[in-house]
Amino acid sequence: MSAGPEAPAGSAPASAAGLRLAFSTLSILRLRVDPAEAVDRRNAGTAMACAPLVGLTLGAAAALAGWAALRYTGSATLAAVAAVAVLAALTRGLHLDGLADTADGLGSAKRSEAALAVMKRSDIGPFGVVTVVLVLAAQITALAVAYGHDHGHGAGAGFGRGAVAVITAAVAGRLAITLACTAGFPPARPDGLGAWVARSVSVSTAMIATALSMAVCVGLGTAVGNRTAVLAGVAIPFSLLVAALLLHRCIRRFGGITGDVLGALVETATAAALLVLASH
Repeated sequence: MSAGPEAPAGSAPASAAGLRLAFSTLSILRLRVDPAEAVDRRNAGTAMACAPLVGLTLGAAAALAGWAALRYTGSATLAAVAAVAVLAALTRGLHLDGLADTADGLGSAKRSEAALAVMKRSDIGPFGVVTVVLVLAAQITALAVAYGHDHGHGAGAGFGRGAVAVITAAVAGRLAITLACTAGFPPARPDGLGAWVARSVSVSTAMIATALSMAVCVGLGTAVGNRTAVLAGVAIPFSLLVAALLLHRCIRRFGGITGDVLGALVETATAAALLVLASH
């Protein structure tokens, strides 16, 4: 899908069309979306503003998988693998693919236009492979520590730090998309996902989405304990800071955002949030 960069930015009110579009774009769920609604910029803005809600849903499913694995095996590592695998499966690895392509583009010594061409190739280069392996390793290891903390405090069979970590990380990852779609971040290409969603979310809408995301994640943390609530509250801004650093680098390198860049932001912010929640 494409939209000209001159299309007006703004925050669309929450709508059924935008919400359906959010789940259809950011997950394996293919909800009924009218083609005319799909190319509407207001619906695109609503969809990107609702990205954290998609993350909350996917995170809940991943947390359930992690809980089942932990209860069945007693292994924090296997619980972490199960949760991360479900997050990947529910997006068909789309964000991981974007991470790999972005790493290849950033690692290329070519100019921005050529780097964008590298990102569009179907194969994955060495930079992409190494980056995906390291990011997944960081996610799984950090989440295993969070699950291990639960196990050590007798909460291994119930809702604990591990579940909060999964959900918070999934929300934080998608919130990075919302912020990347605000004014100031142009599309790198005149077509594609980046052009469709770039500048489609107003700053005020992004701030509201951030506040709501923090409130939900801190609330979930409070159900486990004060320490988990504090870490959940820290994880959101920290993950966004890490994502912002990557976004700044991508803007300088590519000239704007692409669908691959958005995927890279998701995985990077997810890893950053998990690292925070792995803290003792």
